[in-house]
Amino acid sequence: MSEPREPEYGGLIAAAILMAAGGWLGVWLVVTYTLPTVGPRWLFFFLLTVAVTGTALPGIWLLHRRFGASNPAPSGVLLREGLWAGLLVALCVWLQINRSLTVALGFLLTASLFAFEWLLRLFERSGRRSVR
Repeated sequence: MSEPREPEYGGLIAAAILMAAGGWLGVWLVVTYTLPTVGPRWLFFFLLTVAVTGTALPGIWLLHRRFGASNPAPSGVLLREGLWAGLLVALCVWLQINRSLTVALGFLLTASLFAFEWLLRLFERSGRRSVR
């Protein structure tokens, strides 16, 4: 019987660096050189999501490496969790435009995304059956 291999994360970290650099540069360019009309505003939210996703990926990788050593997560799971972080930040910024964001709503959104990710991981784990 072969031992399970450790997933490769080199491509994920390289993508994270590109996403963070391109996203933050794009956010800076949109904020500096455009007027806040509909097109640049949607571009801002897209680039903010990409930038935060790329920035969060190394931290998520470190957390999984430190606390999930017995069951390493594939890189797709780490990318999905980074995307949750990016969407959470973009949603909070969007709610802050008309001052709808409160601390309680921010905690509720964060807890909802954590619960949703936990359920997804639970569903993925239940789908794997060991053959004996």
